[in-house]
Amino acid sequence: MKNQTKNKNLKTLVTGFLKAGLALILVAFSLILPSAAQKKMIQIKGSDTMVNLVQILAEEYMAKKPGTAIAVLGGGSGTGITALINGTCDLANHSREWKTKELDLAYEKGVKPRIFAIAIDALSIVVNEKNPVNTLTMAQVGSIFCGEIKNWKVLGGADQKISLYGRQSNSGTYSFLQEHVLNNKNYSPEVKEMNGNAQIIEAIIQDQAGIGYVGVGYLFDQNGQLRKGIKVLKIKKDEASPEYSPLDKEAVYSARYPISRPLYQSTNGKPSAAVADFIRFELSPEGQAIVEKEGFFRIGKELQAENEKNLK
Repeated sequence: MKNQTKNKNLKTLVTGFLKAGLALILVAFSLILPSAAQKKMIQIKGSDTMVNLVQILAEEYMAKKPGTAIAVLGGGSGTGITALINGTCDLANHSREWKTKELDLAYEKGVKPRIFAIAIDALSIVVNEKNPVNTLTMAQVGSIFCGEIKNWKVLGGADQKISLYGRQSNSGTYSFLQEHVLNNKNYSPEVKEMNGNAQIIEAIIQDQAGIGYVGVGYLFDQNGQLRKGIKVLKIKKDEASPEYSPLDKEAVYSARYPISRPLYQSTNGKPSAAVADFIRFELSPEGQAIVEKEGFFRIGKELQAENEKNLK
């Protein structure tokens, strides 16, 4: 009888230890698993010019590093910069530099932007393929979008009222063209504001009197061929200068094509290890090859050196 009681007590003790051990294991898993399962997703927001490019870069990066998670959203450069200032994204895509008022607001909130150039874009002026005009000066482009030149006849085209297509004011492309081509004049109120580059291309294809501006990466179809239905205009700095096309890589690399710009990403201060690793991939030979495959241009040595400094 005593032995039965002793065995029963021993069994109870062992069972207690097993339950306690199991409980400790479950607690350990409850502490470990959520952090692994809920690994922080990198949030990227901003430029519509950059959204397709950065989505493809993110997909390639995630394929190389299973378990990583990156979400890429558009909305315009201003949207991305605002999201970074408000702490709702890790990386802001922007196709223009920060405005003074954005920098002031950032510093007020303790946000210290670090800026990385990941590609070069040659902003392209496009018309319908049936338009006989082939070349414009920078001043003519500015006058068209300001509404000062209203008919294609003035430029050697048909006797047609010019139909204007552009972006919304939160777009970096909108701001870049206004500053560098319109000399900070206001756009014509007749500009039809489109949601993105792709919509401008589709509108130009349907409108023989249309003219619009898009990032160079949007000129090509899924096979890497120039989109049917559009013509990419050559641009002169002024009447005395030679003409250059944004399709001419050497002209863009050498800055002879007059409407080119870096495409940027910004972080709040030094990027986290995860974000820095993704930026390094974008800047790597593999990442820059993707940049060129998508119709943009790789960055040069000076921008690369600046990027390396900002990653430290």
